[in-house]
Amino acid sequence: MQAESLGFIFLNAAIINNFVLALFLGICPFLGVSGKLKTATSMGIATALVMFISSLCAYAINLILLHFDLEFLRLIAYIAVIASAVQLVEMSMKKFSPTLFRALGIFLPLITTNCAILGLALFQTFRDYDFLQSVAYSTGAGAGFLLAIVLMAGLREKLELSDVPSISRGAAMSLMLAGILSLSFMGFAGLGGH
Repeated sequence: MQAESLGFIFLNAAIINNFVLALFLGICPFLGVSGKLKTATSMGIATALVMFISSLCAYAINLILLHFDLEFLRLIAYIAVIASAVQLVEMSMKKFSPTLFRALGIFLPLITTNCAILGLALFQTFRDYDFLQSVAYSTGAGAGFLLAIVLMAGLREKLELSDVPSISRGAAMSLMLAGILSLSFMGFAGLGGH
């Protein structure tokens, strides 16, 4: 994996293989919190932060597990790290921004079960990324998640001001928008080379 530059790894995780719009991971918060731009941005930043912390911890845990020949504990260890990272972000948000904490509601603790974060830890492990590659990958994945949720929130806010037929309002329109965004990001798939 040394042939991949850090810039390519970042771009691949953020755009080409976007976790939400190309790999379809993390759809729950993507659809649930993307109603308003402010909450979507906050959720995107919180998720990106958890992705970064979890990625660094997963890298260190993987080294320890490999050293002691305990690879079978990888999944449970990653889940424990993700839950701890979410708790850290949740406590920080509750202390420094209680209104935002209340606005995100149940979706903030649900970052723990966000499959994009677990997928990030597993993908970087199976690709044998070194420390800097893991940092680039997690930063790119977080930026991609933030980009996807902010794009979706912006589109949904614009549609609130539009005259949309009643049959396609609400969840139906959200799913159509997600599909169109996904199609647009799938156009970048050829850039990855594999």
